[in-house]
Amino acid sequence: MTSEKTPAKKDNSEKDLVRLNKLLAERGLASRRGADKLIAEGLVMVNGKKVYELGIKVNPNKDKILVDGKPIKSKSQNIYVMFNKPKNVITSMNDPLERPTVADFVADLPARVFPIGRLDWDSEGLLLLTNDGEFAQKVMHPKTEVTKTYHVKLEGQPQLYQIKKLLTGVSIPGGRVKAKHVEKLKPIKAAGKKTSDKNDWYKIVITEGKNHQVREMFKKIGFDVLKLHRVAIGKLRIGQLGRGEMVFLNEAATQRVFLPDLPEETHGRRDVRHKSKRVKDEELTRKKFDKALDKK
Repeated sequence: MTSEKTPAKKDNSEKDLVRLNKLLAERGLASRRGADKLIAEGLVMVNGKKVYELGIKVNPNKDKILVDGKPIKSKSQNIYVMFNKPKNVITSMNDPLERPTVADFVADLPARVFPIGRLDWDSEGLLLLTNDGEFAQKVMHPKTEVTKTYHVKLEGQPQLYQIKKLLTGVSIPGGRVKAKHVEKLKPIKAAGKKTSDKNDWYKIVITEGKNHQVREMFKKIGFDVLKLHRVAIGKLRIGQLGRGEMVFLNEAATQRVFLPDLPEETHGRRDVRHKSKRVKDEELTRKKFDKALDKK
């Protein structure tokens, strides 16, 4: 290992050295970003000493590496899982408040896995889990621009000019973001349940991954999200997978994650409801809305 704090053994050859964060990701402990966090928090020890240097290199064949007091396991076969996360479940492998977590559903898997990205406590739908840190890094990296598709139920009925704001961009906590595609959905009528015409359903596709992004985007244009369901990551779709259920993915399925889930044209033509016949009234309302939005 090459570090002043934790000297490597002299016979470590350069070709055997790998970055510590990469090694932890390969062993299924976290993504590279997650591994950096483990190192920064002082949870990683090499040859009996804590390390904090993020770019440090180690020899996995000779250096003794502990994470949270436990030795890292030898490299196991990579596994990829698609999980339908229910509401009121934390996207984490542990929770100090002892709330239900994703870990409660994956205890019987043949290898330790971790979630790629997150879904909020009160959101549900497709969540990927793996022990492949390199794959997780690729999925989450901003340059990859992996699309995430959601179905959302709103409290109210937005107008076309309001929805177009999502396509041109809005500022939310964490930065300015915009949707790749927005489309109004027909309400789903469940047997024995009444459906309200006052609350619209929308499909929205994004590539960023800000905290509470979809909820914050609709909040910015004046509408609360009542329900949020992630239905696809790339062109990997959740289909008929039941809540709390999971399936293993083969290589072909994992590659669908990197295919954009977008229609051929995403310029708003088929995105939302038709324009109101009261063009003048709507134009005045739009101008008032634009001024209010700029003040936020």
